[in-house]
Amino acid sequence: MIKGNGVDIIEINRFEKIIKDKPRFLTRFFTERENELFRMKSMKAETIAGNFAVKEAVSKALGTGVRGFNLVDIEVLRNEMGAPYVVLHNGAAKLADERGINDLMVSISHSDQNAIAFVIAIGEA
Repeated sequence: MIKGNGVDIIEINRFEKIIKDKPRFLTRFFTERENELFRMKSMKAETIAGNFAVKEAVSKALGTGVRGFNLVDIEVLRNEMGAPYVVLHNGAAKLADERGINDLMVSISHSDQNAIAFVIAIGEA
């Protein structure tokens, strides 16, 4: 059963500037495993922007926005085929459990200018 959905769009050029001007941003909002992914992807702004868009979309799919947890509690990784998936930690995991959400389906896409993410929250009826 669909429990929620969320979408977010990010301007990639904003992330190019943030990465250059505020390196602490990467450790504040992303886990070490996400930062490892970014290094493997040559710190491409579209990858970082896509992950951030997923975090925002997940917060919407959970039905709260970013309340009761931090964005770093939402970890966005890739499987062996390169498809994104989400691991929830701390407050985000607790909120998902309280709302009966046991899976998050994720899609990320980007153009030259924007990265977009769509999330569907799945749970029992």
